[in-house]
Amino acid sequence: MSVRIYGNRSIKTLPGQETRPTASRVREALFNIWQGDIVGCHWLDLCAGSGAMGAEALCRGAEIVVGIDRSSRACGVIQQNWQQVAKSHQTFRVLRGDVLRLLPQLNGQIFDRIYFDPPYASGLYEPVLRAIAQQQLLTSDGVLVAEHSTSEPLPETIALELPSELPSESQPETAMLVCDRQKRYGQTALTFYQWELSDSE
Repeated sequence: MSVRIYGNRSIKTLPGQETRPTASRVREALFNIWQGDIVGCHWLDLCAGSGAMGAEALCRGAEIVVGIDRSSRACGVIQQNWQQVAKSHQTFRVLRGDVLRLLPQLNGQIFDRIYFDPPYASGLYEPVLRAIAQQQLLTSDGVLVAEHSTSEPLPETIALELPSELPSESQPETAMLVCDRQKRYGQTALTFYQWELSDSE
């Protein structure tokens, strides 16, 4: 099986329900929103499935792409897909395992764009959002997008300790991931999170 991405390129997908590629109209809509922001960015693809989102990011000029998936078969497909589209100046890594166990291994890396698309009923949403925040994986002006079912809304805010890399003139002591917007496409929703700083006063 295959899907087509940016530039009419074909990439592989796994048959059956082991992975669920992001629908083409959802993928296209997201990259239209982020048009102009992908070139040179650092992209993190969580529960990457076939790697279609990371492949699209590479095709659109991302500098670094990192993907995580628990399925060894999926990781093999992701590796093939990204090798197929990556150019010599781009780098990528594919990590196999449980996303909550692997996120701490990314400590020290930060990403401009994070795409998170777990199985909808996995119960991973809030734990992973909190882990991303605690590991300081999102840049100060970065955006995290979670794909989920419209029947299972995500929290408006994720409160956490202030990541040390965030610049601050007023010495805020707390920060939150805040829902910036939400887009709906049939039964699929994309929830966008960004940092919001709060003063202790």
